[in-house]
Amino acid sequence: MKTPYSEAFKEQALAKVFCRGDRTVQAVAAELNVSVFTLKGWMKKTSRDDQSRVSRKEKRPQDWRPEERLMALQESHGLVGEALNAWCREQGLFAHHLAQWQAEFCRATSPPESRTDTQVLRALKEENRRLQHELTRKEKALAEAAALLVLQKKYQALLGGEVE
Repeated sequence: MKTPYSEAFKEQALAKVFCRGDRTVQAVAAELNVSVFTLKGWMKKTSRDDQSRVSRKEKRPQDWRPEERLMALQESHGLVGEALNAWCREQGLFAHHLAQWQAEFCRATSPPESRTDTQVLRALKEENRRLQHELTRKEKALAEAAALLVLQKKYQALLGGEVE
């Protein structure tokens, strides 16, 4: 008797076969509890395009193009909780990726820096440079005072405390 298999099961089985590594087709068939001949028949029916589609690795979140990211944001908009997590699992993403992408799009669409921001930044850099210069000057003065103290103690030690 012929056992009908769902298309989803067939796709998963083919994905396991094409990504089997060093295992044999027989081992994968035994794992799935499917006849080797059935599995080989499914493999023959799939075209080269289907093989590359099934066997390709999942796309990493950083590999998504901006237009794909925007489509993902639009598709997932309004989903919350378990529905959002299920959608993310189907796409190979996490919810934090969507939040990050949304923040990036919001930053990209915000108005460019105003002139006052540039002026404030320039003023802060100048203040930083001035404070660094003052700190260097004070460190040199402190080092000089420490050296004078050491010399004074050596002088007193040589004379045995005679001069005060």
